[in-house]
Amino acid sequence: MPSGRLTRSVAIGATAIAIAGGAYGIVTAIAGNSAASATTSASSAPTSGGPGFGGGGSNARSGPAAGGAVGTVASLSTSSFTLSTSAGQKVTVDRTSSTTYRKGTSSTSASAIKNGQSVLVLGTVNGTSITARQVIVQTTGGSGSVSSAAKVVTFQAGAPSAPKQVGQIPANYTQGSGTIVSGTKADKAIEAALAAYPGGIVDRVVKLSDGEYEVHNIGVNWPHHIFVNQNF
Repeated sequence: MPSGRLTRSVAIGATAIAIAGGAYGIVTAIAGNSAASATTSASSAPTSGGPGFGGGGSNARSGPAAGGAVGTVASLSTSSFTLSTSAGQKVTVDRTSSTTYRKGTSSTSASAIKNGQSVLVLGTVNGTSITARQVIVQTTGGSGSVSSAAKVVTFQAGAPSAPKQVGQIPANYTQGSGTIVSGTKADKAIEAALAAYPGGIVDRVVKLSDGEYEVHNIGVNWPHHIFVNQNF
C-alpha cells in the first residue's frame, strides 16, 4: 500500500484536529528509561516494568506480541539479519522456515533481502527482537522517508521529551483499555502507523471498544501511542 495513503489514514494535523474523516492521530507519552521502555499517555505518570513491557491495565503486555519495524538492513546471516531504523534503533530479526517474503505486492524469496535495502518486518516482537512472519522489501517512496522520520523524536537516555499530542485521542480511550490483537488487521494498523511515523518498534496492537486501534511504539521518545481508524 503506498505510503501516502497509509499516512493519510493517521491524523497528523494540529493538536485536537482530526483529519481524514475522523482518523485519530498521536498521543505521546513521557519518555521511558531505556530505548525499549513502554510509556504512558501524556496525562498519566510513567509505567513501571522492564524494556518493552507495559504497566498496569488490561492491555499491558506480559509477553511477546504482534508488532514490527521498518528500517535498513545492516547485516545478514543465514537465520537472521539486523535492521537499523531511521531513529537509530537497532533491531534483530530472526527468520524461520515459515517466514514469507514480499517485494511490493509480489511474493519473493529470502534471497531478495540484501544489505542496504529498506524493509518492513512484521512478526512477534520481544523487546528489540522480532521473529519475522513476513518481510516486505520497500519500493521507492515507501515507509521510512526522511520527511516522515523527521517527525519522530529519537530516543536519548536521560532526556525525556515533553508531552505532545497531534490529532485527536479517541473519546473512549483510557490507558490500559482494549484487547491485544494479531492477524491481518493488526498488520494493517502496524503498516499505517510505521508509514506515518517510522523509527521505533511496534511491540503490540490494541483494539479499542469502538473498533479503532492503538499501536504502541517503543524505541523512540515520541510518539508512543498511535491511533489508527478502522479504515487503516
